[in-house]
Amino acid sequence: MAVGETTLHQAVHTLYSAHHGWLLNLLSRKTGCVAHAADLTQDTFVRIMLKPELEALREPRAFLATVANGILVNWYRRQTLERAYLEALAQLPEPETPAPEQRLALLETLYEIDAALDSLPAKAKHAFLLSQIEGRRYSEIARLLEVSEITVKRYMKQAFRLCLEINGWQ
Repeated sequence: MAVGETTLHQAVHTLYSAHHGWLLNLLSRKTGCVAHAADLTQDTFVRIMLKPELEALREPRAFLATVANGILVNWYRRQTLERAYLEALAQLPEPETPAPEQRLALLETLYEIDAALDSLPAKAKHAFLLSQIEGRRYSEIARLLEVSEITVKRYMKQAFRLCLEINGWQ
């Protein structure tokens, strides 16, 4: 182990020892579940291990809270996405319900699409979701977003290209 790695390892160990319980309690209150909080706490410490400036922290709890908050936001988004998907599945007649393996593959694809859509400008993402999730017409979307219908078409083109790239079709 190199000197820099040893120092980083010691910094992470010190930070973990001093603040693990505090962070676990914070995330338990926010999630309402100790098991989820434990996973998120662990994810937080894994993420901070990638931060080279760890030794120079002046406010470790503020730093931990900021990193944990980002992880928590992603976790909430995934929970919301998963809940919406499961609710949609519940609406399907029984024979059309996908097998567990298919569900997992579909959820993973949804997560990929969600992450990819985050790379779009906010209005382009909003236009795509209004069209594909809510079934709105381009004219309605243009009115809601206060843009021209041609701009909505450009937004949709961006979003569809992104979806095609996810599937490996270019």
